[in-house]
Amino acid sequence: MIGVSTYLESKARWGVWELEAALLPVGYPRLVQRAGGLAVMLPPDDPAYAAETVARLDGLVVAGGPDVDPVRYGAERSPRTGPPAPERDAWELALIDAALASGTPLLGICRGMQLLNVALGGTLVQHLDGHVKDVGVFGHHDVTPVPGSRYAALAPEPTAVPTYHHQAVDRLGDGLLPSAHATDGTVEAVELPGPGWVLGVQWHPEMGDDVRVVRGLVRAAS
Repeated sequence: MIGVSTYLESKARWGVWELEAALLPVGYPRLVQRAGGLAVMLPPDDPAYAAETVARLDGLVVAGGPDVDPVRYGAERSPRTGPPAPERDAWELALIDAALASGTPLLGICRGMQLLNVALGGTLVQHLDGHVKDVGVFGHHDVTPVPGSRYAALAPEPTAVPTYHHQAVDRLGDGLLPSAHATDGTVEAVELPGPGWVLGVQWHPEMGDDVRVVRGLVRAAS
């Protein structure tokens, strides 16, 4: 059973309804399902319930989404940083802390990788050019694995990945190691060495056909 964190939107429309909604692009649960897992959506909740929630899961995916509030890593807000999502920040940071404490396999995707870095004391680059094709359009670029890393064991060759982000890891969080880079040197994957399975990827595997990263999570959770 793999929990996937969700968006919290003030307005979403379906049928005749326009209401506040907790939602998730269908690529995330489909990717978990294709990798052999059961997907469970985790809408933002009181952070006090994070440990109890994670205890019921076999693995956790922290999904992509809005920019992390710079206050979370002690930085002033850049004019190019998007509006904060305080409920998601608080809930997902608590989920990450609970997964790390319990040894629950953890995968961070895009924002999720950035939150993992922040949870461990790292910082972010608040704007980065060249990693978004166009507004609302996913691009592709190559990432190259670091030899000997957990990510390299899953995908040993350079791979073109779906990408849509304008922020990135700056200072690595405590214990994290880079496990893949873009051609411009941007850290595209991070991992926490040790017996636990902890990996973050800056790209969006849910927008492609490569299930290797999520299959690695599901195997670790089995």
